[in-house]
Amino acid sequence: MKILRFNDDRIGVLKNENAVVDVSGTVSALKAKGPQRAMEEIIENFRRYRRKFERVAAQENGIPLSNAKLLAPLPQPRKCLAAFSNYLDRPDRSPDSFPNEYFYKAPELLGPEGTVVLLDLAPVVVYQAEAEIAFVIGKTAKNVSEKEAMDYVFGYVPFFDISARGLTRRSQFVPKGQDTYGPCGPWLTSKDQIPDPHNVVVKSWINGELKQNYSTKHMVHKIPDQIAWLSRLIRLQPGDVITTGTYHEGLAPINDGDVIEIEIEGMGRAKFFVKGYGPRKDVAWTPGVNQPTPPPGGGMSRV
Repeated sequence: MKILRFNDDRIGVLKNENAVVDVSGTVSALKAKGPQRAMEEIIENFRRYRRKFERVAAQENGIPLSNAKLLAPLPQPRKCLAAFSNYLDRPDRSPDSFPNEYFYKAPELLGPEGTVVLLDLAPVVVYQAEAEIAFVIGKTAKNVSEKEAMDYVFGYVPFFDISARGLTRRSQFVPKGQDTYGPCGPWLTSKDQIPDPHNVVVKSWINGELKQNYSTKHMVHKIPDQIAWLSRLIRLQPGDVITTGTYHEGLAPINDGDVIEIEIEGMGRAKFFVKGYGPRKDVAWTPGVNQPTPPPGGGMSRV
C-alpha cells in the first residue's frame, strides 16, 4: 500500500497508480493528533488501518493524482538518521573499510515540490543532492538482532540527502543537517510492496538530465545490519526515518533555479525546487576521488 499526505493535511492512499483516495475519515481525532502523530498511529496499527483503507479505496474513485498537492509523507519524525558512506562505488573500496556510522538530519522533512534552500555560505565548495532509499521504523526497536530486524521495518520512501561539500567541521550539522536538507516522497510504500529493498534501482535527475542510476545491491551495511547496530545504541521509534547512503557516481552540483527529481523502483517519483542565495558553485566533486581542498580551518569561523 502507498500512503500519502496531501492538500490540507489529508491522508490518502494511491489507487491504480493515478488516483488518490482520501482515507482521513478513518483516523480518529486527526486534527487533534496532528499530522506526524496521525501517521505514527497508522504505522503502529497498520493491520487495523489497512483493512479500513482498503474498504474505502474499494468504494471510492478518489481524485486524480495530478490534482493532489502532495506533502512530506512523514512531516516531522522523532528521528531522521542518515548513514555515512555505505556503498561499494569505487574499485578501491572493500566492505571492511565501511564502519557503521550515522548523523542526524533536521527532522522537518520537505515534501514533493518543496524548495531546498541553499544559504550563501562562502566556505562551501559545492552543493549536491544524494538520492537514497530510506526505511521507516514500524515498531519500537531496542537491541534487535539482524535476524529479526526486518520485522521492525514499516516501509520505504525516496530521500534526497542534501549536502554542502568542502566544510571540515566536528559534526554534520552544517554540511548535512540544515533546514530543507531532507526532501522526501512522493509517498510511503509499505514493506510488503517491495520484495527486496537491496535490489531496486535508484535514479536522480537535475533539470531533466539523468545523473544517478544505481542499484541498492551495492549497499554495504544492509538494512538488518543497520537496525541491529543502531538499536544497540538508541531506541528506534515508529515513524523514525533512516536513510541508507548513496552510490556517489553521477553526483553533480545543484544551484539556484534547478529542479531535482528522485525515483526509486516501485516507490514513485518526486521533484523539488532549489533556491540559492549565493553565487553558483559548479565544482566537480566525488568524495574520495577529486575532493577540492577546503579553505583553511574548513571555514569553521566563517559560517
